Amino acid sequence: MIDVAKLENALRRMQGFEALVACERLSAGASRETYRLGVRLDGRQQVMALRRAPHDGRSALGMGPGLDVEAKLFAAATEAGVPGPRVFMMLEPGDGLGTGIVMEWIDGETLGAKIARAPELETTRGMLARQSGEILARLHRADVAASGLDRILESFDAEHSVRKTHASYLEFETPQPMIDFTAMWLLKNLPKQRPLTLVHSDFRNGNFIVQPGKGIAAVLDWELAHIGDPMRDLGWLVTRSWRFGVPGKPVGGFGELDDLIAGYESVSGEAVDRDAVRFWEIFGSFWWAVGCLSMAASYRDGSETSVERPAIGRRSSECQIDCVNLIIPGAVRKPQPALQTLSTTELPRSDELLKGVRDFLRNEASAGLEGRNQFLARVAANSVDIALRELTFGADAAGWETQALRALLGAPGDVSELRDSLCKAIRLGEIDIGRADLHAYLRDSVLAQAMVDQPSYPGVAECLGHG
Repeated sequence: MIDVAKLENALRRMQGFEALVACERLSAGASRETYRLGVRLDGRQQVMALRRAPHDGRSALGMGPGLDVEAKLFAAATEAGVPGPRVFMMLEPGDGLGTGIVMEWIDGETLGAKIARAPELETTRGMLARQSGEILARLHRADVAASGLDRILESFDAEHSVRKTHASYLEFETPQPMIDFTAMWLLKNLPKQRPLTLVHSDFRNGNFIVQPGKGIAAVLDWELAHIGDPMRDLGWLVTRSWRFGVPGKPVGGFGELDDLIAGYESVSGEAVDRDAVRFWEIFGSFWWAVGCLSMAASYRDGSETSVERPAIGRRSSECQIDCVNLIIPGAVRKPQPALQTLSTTELPRSDELLKGVRDFLRNEASAGLEGRNQFLARVAANSVDIALRELTFGADAAGWETQALRALLGAPGDVSELRDSLCKAIRLGEIDIGRADLHAYLRDSVLAQAMVDQPSYPGVAECLGHG
């Protein structure tokens, strides 16, 4: 948590500042912290937002600009006609708070699930897909030379994006055959080159503010901005993780692809490459599969100790099953539950202990908390549920996967050794990524993991529907 005394001292640099009267950390934001501030300025109280990173301001995903550059991006985006908040001040090294931006608070909804589902936004949702396309087209016309962003931001094309993401994944030393497979597939199916533009790279439901009747009032979270393929922004917006479980609405869980493209073309005057959008949709699931692992890595190395980080790490399998459904759909083997001996004469079993902890967190503990702590109690309860499902499906999945890998590779070993060997074979081109038995193994192993991590994720039902 932030040191409130230090923050109040830093805010004294604002003209007319009198006092910090409230500071609440919001639950949103897996990579950076967002706070709602109550500030007394010139005799009246107003609400501001603080976006903060405890260290150098770079994303926890290890990519993108720092928060100091993000402030420049807000200004450049506003100049291009992209809605966003006014920036009041930046935190400085002497403040002892890391890096951060204090900016205008804009009322509206930012939670993606609510934007996709809330009844009060039903009529507003109808305008969001086209509006998103219009905003992205304006963003991609931003003059990066005039703003100086061309000298600050990284510039890279699709191939570099894939290789850079894959290189980040390799640093985690967590062999995931579907991630390696998807990387090789993407490299074999790169989109055609096009002029590079300013790219937000995280423009999605949950990273903009929506107001009833108005639509998108501000675009937030520029931590991954770079100069690249503009189609990446369209593909990211339709990536399945950001549909929040809403069926039939590929754009953020609220709209249609045709409306997004129509909005984009109406402002840009250029035809959208739908094949490139699909490539970037697949890349989006691949990228977030790696991003989730980065969250787990930050927990393991002790740099981030929140219970949220390992829980997000387990979401990697959701993204991997999306890659399965997009690239290699087909029949699957459903993992079988272990039979529990329901004895009442022995000490409580592990599953009974875990259920007790889960129920306490979800019901009693959560009810007595509020704000972020209530959110984290729910996250903790969900993590216990994952452990329970692992007890149920883990033995069958591990036994089956060991046999499948031995048959696929023609070699002995345990499941961890064999996964590592398969990943290396895929990377080195020692196994044909078109092999049907490889596809079957990937489908089945990813499904088994996703059923442990999040069985209600829509991709699981879609995968099972092919069986």
